[in-house]
Amino acid sequence: MLLTSIIMHLLIASSRCRLRWFLPQMKGHFQGLAGKPARPFFYLPVAQHRIYLTMQTRWISRLLPAATNTRPSEWSRAAIGVSLGTLFSVWICSLFFGLPVAMHLIGPLGASAILLFAVSSGALAQPWSIVGGYLCATVVSLGVVYFFGRSLDSACLAVGVALLCMCLLRCLHPPAGALALLVVLADPESASLGWGMLAPVMLSAACMLLAALAYNNLTRVRYPKKAAEPNPTVVTGQAPADPGITAEDLHNALQQMDAFIDVTPEDLEELIRASEQHARRRSIGEVFTRTG
Repeated sequence: MLLTSIIMHLLIASSRCRLRWFLPQMKGHFQGLAGKPARPFFYLPVAQHRIYLTMQTRWISRLLPAATNTRPSEWSRAAIGVSLGTLFSVWICSLFFGLPVAMHLIGPLGASAILLFAVSSGALAQPWSIVGGYLCATVVSLGVVYFFGRSLDSACLAVGVALLCMCLLRCLHPPAGALALLVVLADPESASLGWGMLAPVMLSAACMLLAALAYNNLTRVRYPKKAAEPNPTVVTGQAPADPGITAEDLHNALQQMDAFIDVTPEDLEELIRASEQHARRRSIGEVFTRTG
């Protein structure tokens, strides 16, 4: 118990750099061991206890998932689309290249289906992302196999080079990373196709894309994402000196962040416009409340 108490105090004192508070606590405790009255060693003042709890709460909150803004009906719609799209893609591929080859591609196809049906408005789920991503991953992987053979090292090299190609061609699609690994570490039937592996991969991608185009639009979800109507000023400044936010400003801000963000400038424009409308309604409601 004594060792545990010392360790706990060391952790708390080092995290807050409060040695001036920590040392008297140890002194008071060991005075108690000598027969003098002393307070318990593991004693936290109210302020220190609150700080400790706040630190714990913030750390735990980072591990919890963020709240979703979709309804259960949208979850059901996307789940049905994912199942139908994956089934359609694998079935068409199996008709032309056999079931083993089609089943070998089912992992990346299932991941792509979640993007295309559940988050179809994202930049990573647009048509060029899946077509270009699958094409880059397959060509790069087959090239790596040609020069380095089929091994775990080659597979890891292929997924890294495929990522660079997707970034250069602006077709980043996460499931294509899994596809790059599968093409290098292929089963015997898939490996026997050689460069012909491009055919089943691109056929499956095309089928998945057609399924997403048909299902999303039939269920009143616009896909692919269309560019927002041209509007030079997205947010009007309140003060005369405030120039407001334009679509070009949003594009430049996304580039300045220097990170992969699955959002398009058009989505940001629509979000800002919707926020403006809610703000106007709120301000109007406040005016009527005050006058009433």
